[in-house]
Amino acid sequence: MAVHILTADIVVPMTGNREVLTDAGVAIDDGVIVAVGPTETLAAEYPGAPSRHLPDHVLMPGLVNAHHHSGMLRGTAEALPVWEWLRLHIDPMHRVLLPEDAEAASWLCYAEGLLSGTTTVVDMWRYMDGSARAASALGNRLVTVNYVGEHPDYDYFDTLDDNERMLQEWSGAADGRIMPWVGLEHPFYADAEGQKRAIRLAQQYDTGLYTHCSESELDVTLFRERTGKRPMHALDSLGFFDVPRTMIAHAVWLDEAEISLLAQRGGSVSHNPVSNMKLASGFAPVSEMLGAGIAVGLGTDGEKENNNLDMFEEMKVASLMGKLRKMDAAAMDSWQVLEMATWGGARAIGQGDRLGSLEVGKQADLIAVRTDTPRMTPLIPTGHYLNIHHNLVHAVRGGDVSLTMVAGKVLVDDGELTTASMPDLIARVRELVPGLFDRRSAYLQQAGEQTGLMT
Repeated sequence: MAVHILTADIVVPMTGNREVLTDAGVAIDDGVIVAVGPTETLAAEYPGAPSRHLPDHVLMPGLVNAHHHSGMLRGTAEALPVWEWLRLHIDPMHRVLLPEDAEAASWLCYAEGLLSGTTTVVDMWRYMDGSARAASALGNRLVTVNYVGEHPDYDYFDTLDDNERMLQEWSGAADGRIMPWVGLEHPFYADAEGQKRAIRLAQQYDTGLYTHCSESELDVTLFRERTGKRPMHALDSLGFFDVPRTMIAHAVWLDEAEISLLAQRGGSVSHNPVSNMKLASGFAPVSEMLGAGIAVGLGTDGEKENNNLDMFEEMKVASLMGKLRKMDAAAMDSWQVLEMATWGGARAIGQGDRLGSLEVGKQADLIAVRTDTPRMTPLIPTGHYLNIHHNLVHAVRGGDVSLTMVAGKVLVDDGELTTASMPDLIARVRELVPGLFDRRSAYLQQAGEQTGLMT
């Protein structure tokens, strides 16, 4: 592929120095960024290269959704704290989920993410061959994390056998866009041998180990009862950090010693503020984790615990929640949050050298955000009143994204998906939902008759 150039009025490269470029762009060759700079410089360096200019736009790196669950329960699993929500809504759904349900959900969720600027998704889900097929076709990057229950009491999830097959069959697929990890729904969803095998798999396949932990205060109580230790110290004793990469979803209830341990052991975290608020899980100590040097990304969590997959909304809530938690209007400033959603998330999944910023040698994963909107007005890209970063975090919505590119390929153009028909994806999910809900209702009725479970 020959070099081609994409330019815009403003470029926010997210290279760490918080630079904002005007009348600038990127040159791309075979899906890789080969130059970033002023439009005139790029044109002189690559004379005759095809060029596209996007007036009234800002170019920035694609967003990394560091915690996500595909699904199709949006708006039907409400008003319960996390453990009751799991018992009455989510676990019964997993018991009756079919592979075709799982794949259709991934197609729709990844498409929703692409339309709102997400180029990389960390998805913990079931039957993940279908998820990998969806990402391969749609064009996004995908870290697959099997929803594993390796315990007699949690035999309605994927197994570590399923997970190992994903590692064997999908690692590096779709030109490296598919990146399987080892997943455990929760450390206690595996027995001792299951925990050990999960660790061995991550070591054997040189990949990450991903789990929910310290999402609710009950986690701390359960870990103390079962291990005599707080969660991070218990995981350390079990060997969870003796792998190439360990990532913790939520990490809401960490104390100072756990934060220090996580930093020392190189663990990373996904902060999911909307989900944490909706399920009343608590306020994660994000400022302290960042201050300790922990790689912290942002995640939407699933469509059922968030109700949308808009990472721009997640950025705004992360900033506001951080300010309220510290009772400090300067806490969790806009640059910090933008970093978490881009190169912070890339670093958290061990891809900081390839993704998350617009730099020479990195993958051409980028998005264009409209600036000709009330939400971007006034727009001040330079000087004392520079506000582009504040507008991106506190004003922009996912629907303001007009172009999404992964590895140099345009997947969303002028706000329209280019790699699939969104009406078809919606229709497929609507076709499957009644059967899923009927099966779940039948299961809950049977379980209620047998155990007194309230439905």
